Amino acid sequence: MSHDWQPRIVAFACRWCTYAGADLAGTRRMDYPASIRLIRVPCSGRVNPSFVVRAFQRGADGVLVAGCHPGDCHYIEGNLFTRRRYSLVKRLLEYLGMEPERFRVEWISAAEGARFAQVVKEMTEDISQLGPNAKMREQL
Repeated sequence: MSHDWQPRIVAFACRWCTYAGADLAGTRRMDYPASIRLIRVPCSGRVNPSFVVRAFQRGADGVLVAGCHPGDCHYIEGNLFTRRRYSLVKRLLEYLGMEPERFRVEWISAAEGARFAQVVKEMTEDISQLGPNAKMREQL
């Protein structure tokens, strides 16, 4: 592994909260790694587990699904659905031979730009420790 290697993290971000939090981090020029690729979704509850698996198959080293805090969902219960669904995704990743630490679910509000930046830093550090995702790329 080259010292120049930088993890590629795909983030599915709720448009109402997390995406706005990421925007806030950017407008306030908060420092965080460029390892993240944001995909804006209407709600974290709309992220199908197959999207997560596909991101790994297409070369992501880590995947983040982030949405509104429980109780603050624009769609009432979308993030509660996310919380239930993604406990299963970690088990699916283990079944596929992947480290479940490559996948993370976070609640980040529109006002939490600093939290968004911190989550990206932490996830980048964690994925850097694991190294590149070779397992899922082998299955293409």
